[in-house]
Amino acid sequence: MKNVVIFASGSGTNAENIMVHFQNHPFVKVVAVFCNNEKAKVTEKAKKWKVVTEIFSKTDLNKGKVLEKLITYHPDLIVLAGFLLQLPTAIIYQFPNKIINIHPALLPKYGGKGMYGKHVHQAVLDNKENETGITIHFVNENYDEGEFIFQKTVNIKNCETADEISSSVLKLEHDYYPEVIYKLLNN
Repeated sequence: MKNVVIFASGSGTNAENIMVHFQNHPFVKVVAVFCNNEKAKVTEKAKKWKVVTEIFSKTDLNKGKVLEKLITYHPDLIVLAGFLLQLPTAIIYQFPNKIINIHPALLPKYGGKGMYGKHVHQAVLDNKENETGITIHFVNENYDEGEFIFQKTVNIKNCETADEISSSVLKLEHDYYPEVIYKLLNN
């Protein structure tokens, strides 16, 4: 069995999509959701799908307590799904090429600290882009600079708001993130 741990901070639509996708999978199991916000909707979604939730503070993350707990789950892959904090280097070094993130744009454009969710989509709209997309990448010490694993584009010429762009991108995220997770675990 391949163990997946998800890190999330918010509503958890991507996290839930991954939990549902692998719910009865023969060799992939989401064993835990780690969350830095006890009021985040992702905690309710994890409970609904009977996935253990680990709530932690930024202090816990930076002092190594999250790493200690994470090791006990023996993750084969750590999946960031709307996780807004930067992982400490100790976690990144403990799990080389086993931590992935999905970014709601075609990196290297619209990446870096502070570029997440609506901020990205508004920047794409403001710059009058004709297309955007998703980038799935390995996590390193810098925001959104890890090696690219997968990119997919979507035409947004007819989108007039950041919310419309967000909907188009979220569909790509839901369609492709579980597929990429499966391929990485199957190698």
